[in-house]
Amino acid sequence: MSSQEKIAALLQENRLFPPPPDFAERAHVKDMSLHEWARKDRLGFWAAMAERLHWFKKWDTVLEWEPPFYKWFVGGKLNASYNCIDRHLTSWRRNKAAIIWEGEPGDERVLTYQDLHREVSKAANMLKSLGVRRGDRVTIYLPMIPELPIAMLACARIGAIHSVVFGGFSAESLAGRINDAQAKIVITADGGWRRGNVVPLKQNTDEALKSCPSVEKVIVVKRIGHESLVHHNWVEGRDLWWHTLMRNQPDTCPVEEMDAEDPLYILYTSGSTGKPKGVLHTTGGYLTGVAATTHYVFDLKDEDVYWCTADIGWVTGHSYIVYGPLAEGATTVMYEGTPDYPDRGRFWDIVQKYRVNILYTAPTAIRSFMKWGEEWPARYDLSSLRLIGTVGEPINPEAWIWYHQHIGRGKCPIVDTWWQTETGMIMITPLPGVTHTKPGSATIPFPGVSAEVVDGAGNPVGPGEGGFLVLTEPAPAMLRTVWGDPDRYVAQYYSRFGKSVYFTGDGAKKDENGYFIIVGRVDDVINVSGHRIGTWEVESALVDHPAVAEAAVIGRNHDIKGQAISAFVILKEGHQPSEAMEKELKEHVVRKIGALARPEEILFTADLPKTRSGKIMRRLLRDIAEGRALGDTTTLADPAVVQQLKEKYEATEGGGV
Repeated sequence: MSSQEKIAALLQENRLFPPPPDFAERAHVKDMSLHEWARKDRLGFWAAMAERLHWFKKWDTVLEWEPPFYKWFVGGKLNASYNCIDRHLTSWRRNKAAIIWEGEPGDERVLTYQDLHREVSKAANMLKSLGVRRGDRVTIYLPMIPELPIAMLACARIGAIHSVVFGGFSAESLAGRINDAQAKIVITADGGWRRGNVVPLKQNTDEALKSCPSVEKVIVVKRIGHESLVHHNWVEGRDLWWHTLMRNQPDTCPVEEMDAEDPLYILYTSGSTGKPKGVLHTTGGYLTGVAATTHYVFDLKDEDVYWCTADIGWVTGHSYIVYGPLAEGATTVMYEGTPDYPDRGRFWDIVQKYRVNILYTAPTAIRSFMKWGEEWPARYDLSSLRLIGTVGEPINPEAWIWYHQHIGRGKCPIVDTWWQTETGMIMITPLPGVTHTKPGSATIPFPGVSAEVVDGAGNPVGPGEGGFLVLTEPAPAMLRTVWGDPDRYVAQYYSRFGKSVYFTGDGAKKDENGYFIIVGRVDDVINVSGHRIGTWEVESALVDHPAVAEAAVIGRNHDIKGQAISAFVILKEGHQPSEAMEKELKEHVVRKIGALARPEEILFTADLPKTRSGKIMRRLLRDIAEGRALGDTTTLADPAVVQQLKEKYEATEGGGV
């Protein structure tokens, strides 16, 4: 039986996957008692989770909630940097690897907790020497190098608020984020590596700062070492080398005792109005949420080597490369580059090289691995893996099964997790030692999280019925507001279903087991002749076909139907675009969903426009399908892809082969 036939057979069974017995036997959670405890005493549960941290002063009140605003662990005092570093120095962990880093060219660096303490303390003293004080904002615009988490933790140490800007953003995007935060300092690098090419971060910063009057100093990390990257725009007195400033700094720095509700960081996420939202996360609740979920969702053990493949420019990197793992005393892997450089085996080489035990990656990456073929991971020893996870968007069942078979080798539980920049922490997820998992479902809420699927009137829907995913009670790590714009916070999240109900913006349904199936953003719903069809449903049906590696579906305007379904499809190697293939895929969707979901057109393509975090930019696909000017492409991993798609689409007069 071929790999494709095995996947099809497993999907046909529609079965649940129990935890492997040997895994369950050693898991932190072996039964449903954690869920039961949280259900009976939610606040008591979260108080116990907070006890996992170090507090200078214990809180007076677990939760104060005046909808739509809330505060967690009111009156408590702690420091995120202390929790991620200092408290581990009193045990054997001081000599444990905190960060294992690999650069794209192959250079390596390992920082123990003792090393990290020294570097973070020096960086904190460096910031203080430049006048950075508690409450000041520091923008960090760096590649995936150790100085990125060092800078974050240095800010947290002295009470400054960091705002990390993804290294793939343009000068214009960077300027907007600096100005919104009114940042005092920018930390950047001469450049970063991406697929063997240099990303000119300092040059982008120079361009951005032409319109950023709040910035007083620019600290530059020497990553590439090409003098031409910096010297033609170097501003004496403003621009300073990181290594020069760090040279004579003391290697200890006292921590600020922060209130639980003091801001930790601002992270900007895209908004429907086009202006990014500055999501504000505070200290006590956020750290409680990410530490608890890191421990239980990943079943993290002290001996584990843990790798989240995200970029720290996104919330996944904040929560599950830096704050969650380090608060738990883990060994966390960082990689600077892409999964296909210098070849398509790079991820598996890293897993083999560092004996990675836990791998957390994106469904889009998994679908790329499928397209490249199972022979790539088969070349490597992946036997060290004991748990694998997915994050970023819903994973279609076929990709889930492929991941299970070819990466987990049939022995690793999969934690398919749902959460958002705004929630800060994982919200819906299996607990790998007890939850029976289901391909395509994130299963049930994490203990202490209250989620529901409701109709337009806010009433819970029945099994199998689609609706809106909402959170009915605040969780500790959730955002407190939109930076500088509390009205937007209320309008965006707490207006549709009332001030006590957080609207996620996602559509979902629950199956007969009560498992949540996320069907994507509600603005990614196509209205065909009055019938609402989720783009994810059609994409999942297409990817179910054995010839399809990946698919992206959008709705475009149609004179008769209101909207028509356009599909962009990547075929697996060995399959060729043809009219016959197009017809076959359309009929496959009809069989899986129904005639209403039949794509009006299918465009075969070699690639899709994706951000560096792996998300498909469907907004750009809609621009292509409707003949509009292309929107901002600066966040794309490869901006050339969208222009090539546009030209191909126009050449086929709106679709087809």
